[in-house]
Amino acid sequence: MIISSLGQGLLWAPLAIGVFITFRILDIPDLTTEGSFPFGAAITVSLMIKGQSAITATIVGFLAGCVAGLITGILDTKLKIPSLLAGILTMTGLYSINMHIMGKSNVPLLTQKVLTGYMPASLTVDMQTIMLGIIVVIIVMAVLYWLFKTRLGLSLMATGDNKNMSAANGINTDGMIIFGYMISNGLIALSGALIAQNNGYADIGMGIGTIVIGLASVLVGEIFLRGNNILVRLSAMVLGAIVYRFLLTVAMSLGFPADDLKILSAIILIIIICVPIIQNRIRTKRQLKKYLAQMEAEEDGNITSKTSAKSVLSRD
Repeated sequence: MIISSLGQGLLWAPLAIGVFITFRILDIPDLTTEGSFPFGAAITVSLMIKGQSAITATIVGFLAGCVAGLITGILDTKLKIPSLLAGILTMTGLYSINMHIMGKSNVPLLTQKVLTGYMPASLTVDMQTIMLGIIVVIIVMAVLYWLFKTRLGLSLMATGDNKNMSAANGINTDGMIIFGYMISNGLIALSGALIAQNNGYADIGMGIGTIVIGLASVLVGEIFLRGNNILVRLSAMVLGAIVYRFLLTVAMSLGFPADDLKILSAIILIIIICVPIIQNRIRTKRQLKKYLAQMEAEEDGNITSKTSAKSVLSRD
């Protein structure tokens, strides 16, 4: 169960990192996720069926996700459509596009060689999945770590921190937002391509609930790993994706049917969001009680000292 969760979590990690870029770096709720995820899967599987290699098809799937992000970014920045609505519009449009690409709602991979087929044949399927996931995660994290150390990456983070101040310092904030959308949805589509190959098919409905999975992975990762260093934050996303898949696997092993996977995802996200809030409230109440107790102790001490002073004066 742990081995399976580890492999699945690594394949879902690009999705978590993609959601992290828009949700945390740019502070934008991007619902394009639920369209770009199956978009990457549809492009990849369709190209593989037509004879393209898994590597080429996966790269094209990533680029297709970047195009989806570009569309949302233009709707948001140039047409001034609110980011939430812009994501919904792109997601809705991608549903029809995915249907045209696949030709039907579900397209299986039959004899095509998937990415795990390039791993050593002596390994088990789970170990091949883990090795593939590790390679992909290392490449993604290395490229993003390098990117966020460049002027372009720093401008992207500055735009997310304070858009007006960034614009005042000569940064093309609209361009940075569009770039963030593109990288985010490219990684999300990459995750869709990997999951489709792992499952052996692309399905029109495989993107439903992916935004919940991404947000849950981000929040879980931030619980376990905290820090301002970008490498730590990216590592937290990978860890969050793995832990989240493990939680789902545990829930399924307890007897929950597969049809309840989406509602389990929603429940887990609610718990993840509510637990820190409840902890903060409890911590605040404890600090308040401690403060009030100290104030009462100080008042009692002052009253005692005043009483003693009065008794001394009365004797005099």
